[in-house]
Parts: sequence; C-alpha cells; structure tokens
Amino acid sequence: MTQHLDSDKSAHDQPRTTRRGFHRTVATAASSAFSFYFIPSHAWGQLERPALGAIGVGGKGASDVTGAQAAGFQIAALCDVVDRRKLGGVKIQRNPGKAQDDFPELPFFTDYREMLDRMGDKIDAVTVSTPDHHHFHASWLAMQKGKHVYCQKPLTHGAWEARTLARVAAEQGVKTQMGNQAHAEDHMRRCIELVRAGVIGKIKAAYGWTNRPIWPQGMKTPPDTEPVPAWINWEQWIGPAPFVDYSSKIAPFNWRGIWDYGCGALGDMACHILDMPWWALQPGPPLSVTAEQQGGTEWSPPISSKITWQFGPSEYTADDGCRIVWYDGYPDAHFDRESWSLKKEGDEFHHPPAEVMGAADYRQYDNVLIGEQGRMFFNRDHVNWRLDVGPEIDRFAWPEQSLPRAPEQDNYREWFQAVMGKLDRSQSDFSTAGPFTEMILLGTVAQRLPGETLEWDHDAMEIKGRP
Repeated sequence: MTQHLDSDKSAHDQPRTTRRGFHRTVATAASSAFSFYFIPSHAWGQLERPALGAIGVGGKGASDVTGAQAAGFQIAALCDVVDRRKLGGVKIQRNPGKAQDDFPELPFFTDYREMLDRMGDKIDAVTVSTPDHHHFHASWLAMQKGKHVYCQKPLTHGAWEARTLARVAAEQGVKTQMGNQAHAEDHMRRCIELVRAGVIGKIKAAYGWTNRPIWPQGMKTPPDTEPVPAWINWEQWIGPAPFVDYSSKIAPFNWRGIWDYGCGALGDMACHILDMPWWALQPGPPLSVTAEQQGGTEWSPPISSKITWQFGPSEYTADDGCRIVWYDGYPDAHFDRESWSLKKEGDEFHHPPAEVMGAADYRQYDNVLIGEQGRMFFNRDHVNWRLDVGPEIDRFAWPEQSLPRAPEQDNYREWFQAVMGKLDRSQSDFSTAGPFTEMILLGTVAQRLPGETLEWDHDAMEIKGRP
C-alpha cells in the first residue's frame, strides 16, 4: 500500500554602437550629478562592511540591493539605464527610483563599464541584476577586476558564457553567487539529503514545470518603433545585442520573450525550479536534449514547450541513467500582436501527465522525482514536499544533515559570509551555477531546433554533427 508522507509530518535619439564596440570601449555616458561619495575598499576589513556596486537597481535589482545591504554590504555605487530623476510623472515597471531615493548621496552611472572603471578601487563586490544579455559581460568585467559577484539567474545568456564565468571565477579566486534564492532554504537542502540517502531509491526521472511565460512569446517580428524617452539610456540597454529601435513593448519587462535579450520561460524559471533535482542528482553533463513546442520563432522563444535532457548513470541515478523533463506555458495560448500579449483559452498550464503525477495536484508542486521505490513531490516556494512510497519506508534510515545550512536561509548572507571568509563558498557559486546554467541553456538551443534529438559533446562543447 502506498504511503504519503508530507513535509509537515517529516522528521526532519541615441547613437548606435556595434557589439564589438560595446566590449572594447568605455562609454562616456553621463554619471550622476550627485557628488561622489567614495568608500575606501581597504577599510572593510576592519569595519566588516565590504563596499558594493549595484548594476541594475530596478525590479529584482532593488531587492538585490536591499538583500545585500541587510546581509552586511555597504552600498557604494548604483548603475541603471533608467534615471528616475528624468522620469517626471511617468510610471514604468521596474522603476529604479527607490534605490536612488534610498542612497541619494551615492554616485549613479548608466554604464557599468564606467562604474567599474571609475569606482574600481572603491568597491569590493557587485550585484548584477540586468536583462540576461548583460549578465556575462558585467560579471566577467567585474571578476577581471577582482570583484566578488552576485548575478541574477540565468547566470548567462548562452552556454559558453556560463562555462567561461565558472572558469574565470576560479582563476580570479572571487566569491560568487547566482540568484536562485531557494537554493539557500533548509527544506530544499533537507530534501536533497533524503534523495541522496535513497528515500525513493535510485532516480529514473525528474520533472519540473511552470505557468510562465506571463509575458509575450512567439512573436515573429519586433514591435513598432517608439521615440526613445529621456529617462532611459537605450544605447546602454542594448549593449552587446543587435540593435533594434526602442519600444516600450521590449523594455523594461518583455525582453524575456525575445531571444536577443532573454531566454524565455525556460531560462527565466528553470534555474529556480530544476535546482533541487539537478543539485540532488549531480548527473553531470547531458548526453542529449530534445524540444517539443508550440509557437517558437527565430525572434522569440516558444509559447509552450517540453524539454527532455538525457543523462548517463551517476551515483544517485538508475543504472541506465535518468532524464530531466521540463514543461512551460499554456499549450492553448497564442500571441496577439494588437495587444502584444499571450491569449489563452483555459487556465491549465503545461505539466506532466497523470501517469507521472498520480493523484497529486500539479498546482501544489513544481517538481516530482521518480525513483525506483517511489516518488517525491517538491515545491521550492513553500515548505511543501511529499513522498509517495511503499512499506519499505518503515526501514529507511533517515540521514543526518550532510549539507551546510545557509545563515538565516538567505542566499545574500551566504554569499556575504563567503566574501568575509567565514564560509569557503556559497552553495550556488559559479562552480555550481555555471554547469547548471549550461545544461538549461542547451534547452534553449533545442528550442531553436524543435523535434531533433541533439547529442551533446561536452568536452568539445558542440552538438554532434552540428559543429
């Protein structure tokens, strides 16, 4: 008879530049009219307050600034392409105004290259909270200057970038962290310990799913051009990407559904949702990846997709290996150009079939691991997990804690303590987040070649037969 064990019962007009020009020049974009308030980086050893420069301070960037400050960093400089002093009464998403209001005395930049150049000896660390296409460039530049880096997910915009950042972080000896916050929570780490101890046996498959995208995807062409507002430095927003004219339908939020700037629902959410199974299984690089989807175009990711990665055997997986399967979006949705939004017929988003879910409600969880002796359901946002197992659970030896716990279950504090030398590393540093992101972003390659099984040559870093 199957037993259900729930978590609460468990034991435990701006000029254009080329992409090359972005990399090779330090722009002269105007910095803040505020006087510069320099914080000497050498002082933080005594004060235990390392100085931080924030790259991207609207939306998630604002909470990254708040989280870093609460963890112990002293905020020393701000950088964002939107200058709230020029907004007037304009209301926009991801307004960086709060950060600028909270730190009015700090230097403000619209170009992170200039911030790193002018403040290089005044800051010790940076947060990178930009659109995806800037993650690699800002993080790489900062690490080359010896700065510790906290970068939002996905770590990078492409697989090669992810591997490169992991290498550079190791070479520079800096402390790093990717912003998949649930990685720091106790319930995730406890579930990983249980999986590795064999609570459901060797793992045959793991599934993850999300209702994203909640932004438009599946567009064939860019939106109509609009005048560039005075409050945004559009040239710096484009940065290393191919230039397109400004549209409020692209920035500040909908860039996620455009290949040149974002990675779609897969890139946006899989670094959160697939974190637990990937970390638990340590499956190594995938052998292959396949995408099935609806609505993808050369310009935009699909409206809905299913991605399957196949892995060889590892310590925690079945003898014939395992697969990780991802579902996103609403299969009945379509892109409506007039409203520049996705329209859907129902409210049931893409998720595993009944033979995988059993009697469990997919809306209560975002993962299920299928083992040789049962299933584990898991939700990263809540202390909510469940085991469907047989009577052999009565003989299971509940394991002792084996993973370190993050201070206050907070990934900013874990990163801060690594920077301070109190921890060897944060558990989602680039040595972990790099390979994880690389695996996920191979899925975005498969989305461009739907229906094909792409065999991955990890060492050569190429798809076999498609060098």
